[in-house]
Amino acid sequence: MDAVTDKSDSPGVIALPPLLYGGTFLVGLALHLLWPVHLLSAVPARVAGAVFVLASGVIARWAERAMQRAGTNILPTRPTTTIVSDGPYQFTRNPLYVASTGLFIGLTLLLNSLWPLLLLPPLLALVEWGVIRREERYLERKFGDAYLAYKSRVRRWL
Repeated sequence: MDAVTDKSDSPGVIALPPLLYGGTFLVGLALHLLWPVHLLSAVPARVAGAVFVLASGVIARWAERAMQRAGTNILPTRPTTTIVSDGPYQFTRNPLYVASTGLFIGLTLLLNSLWPLLLLPPLLALVEWGVIRREERYLERKFGDAYLAYKSRVRRWL
């Protein structure tokens, strides 16, 4: 059995995080099309949205580069080969989820809709329990004390 098909060497997340974020955003978009409720006036919403999208892109790329330098897999369905603790991983254990959340907020502001924002707390709960907690249990089993030490030094989110 190779590493791609060996489910014992993966965290067993409920779904790929981009699908969770994207699907939730599409539900918010559908609600917005049915019942538009705006957050702010157009210009401040778009400016703030653009800032969130840009910052999220920078964080995501920084995190991906750190993982590539470490030689580990980015997809949570593949085995993790090492604990990444440099780059943005020295500030948060989940910079890709921080970036995804920032992108979600940025797109919500660009759309200037209340609906996706109302769907964000349940989405974050789903990511927390269905993805992050599973990844943490997996990393604790795989790396033991090394991961526990990293976990004690660096916050889960921010």
